[in-house]
Amino acid sequence: MKSIGIIAASAIAIVLTGCSSLGGIAESTNTLTNEKILSQSAGVLGYSPSELSIVSKRTESTNTYVNLVGVKDKKEYVCIINGGNLFSLGMTNPPVCGKKGERINSNPFQR
Repeated sequence: MKSIGIIAASAIAIVLTGCSSLGGIAESTNTLTNEKILSQSAGVLGYSPSELSIVSKRTESTNTYVNLVGVKDKKEYVCIINGGNLFSLGMTNPPVCGKKGERINSNPFQR
């Protein structure tokens, strides 16, 4: 009975270790270029890619968080892009964006 408990505990430890490293793999295999980020975000926000500029970006697990600013109007936006890594085969979901400082509506079809 002791050996079954040890095996079960070892299996749980291995699974938990594997899950925590998946985020690192997703981050290190992210293929989202600045051009892709600007193109996708611009479409959602109603700008052309040349009318936006990336202020900052960071990738955490499978999400890329981007702060953007309009070149002419200086309006600031925050976008979240899911995907663009090994786990999603490079595919992404459409960005979810909102004005900086406001809550992002993760389901734009509901108000």
